[in-house]
Amino acid sequence: MTHANLDAMPVAEKIQLMESLWESLSNNAIAALAVPAWHGDLLDERGALLDQGQKHVSAWGDGKNHI
Repeated sequence: MTHANLDAMPVAEKIQLMESLWESLSNNAIAALAVPAWHGDLLDERGALLDQGQKHVSAWGDGKNHI
């Protein structure tokens, strides 16, 4: 499909195409491949530290000021 094909396509057809593309990209099997397992492990570890009070979070404004 070319840019010219998209320009000639009716809006309703473009929306259907976008919905189909999004559904394809949102497929859980594909998403699982895109995110390494260690990311989930790290998030679980950091969440546990927060729950135990061993780590503290800052307000977004404080973080921006720090940067």
